[in-house]
Amino acid sequence: MKVLVVNGSPHINGCTARGLEEVEKTLNENGIETERINVGNKDVRGCIACNYCSAHGKCVFNDIVNETAPKLAEADGLIVGTPVYYAGSNGQLHAFLDRLFYSTSSTIDKTMKVGATVVSSRRAGSTSAFADLNMFFTMNSMPIVSSTYWNEVHGFTAADVEKDLEGLQTMRNLGKNMAFLIKGIAAQRTAEGGLPKQEHDFFTSFPDNR
Repeated sequence: MKVLVVNGSPHINGCTARGLEEVEKTLNENGIETERINVGNKDVRGCIACNYCSAHGKCVFNDIVNETAPKLAEADGLIVGTPVYYAGSNGQLHAFLDRLFYSTSSTIDKTMKVGATVVSSRRAGSTSAFADLNMFFTMNSMPIVSSTYWNEVHGFTAADVEKDLEGLQTMRNLGKNMAFLIKGIAAQRTAEGGLPKQEHDFFTSFPDNR
């Protein structure tokens, strides 16, 4: 069992990374393998809605998005970590997720892959960034993992985060809950009936303007 961890901060050893590290350590202690990729320090452009991916099964821009897609396909869970910029997520990270989720719409079934967002802020803006990134999970049949507080750590440096004892506690509880959910879903996957079958028969676009 494996969780893909995406660090959206340009500071690969900064506050966001420290929060993610605490979750990763707990997942590993509970028998879940983790792999981290850094996105915030990469040159990632946004989606241009060209629909190249619909015909070719991958994004037209052959960068870290296409490199990550096979890792997402194999993963049982996805954690996305971001610093807070003006009450939102890192721009490269959001562009990365837009393209990753859209370009794999028909090639990777994300049903019951568990998802979690980890947010780092100096002081405020964390809950809006947290809610924004969770939207990627909610429209892809991905259960969102919760903890004993919103999944956030606070500080201006990684050393500051070490002092946020409740934040680190929240990360550990997040890791425990994620491991539990992944194991439970894996057990149900092999049980009679398996995972819930998703309907994809309707796509409301109002072409007749009614």
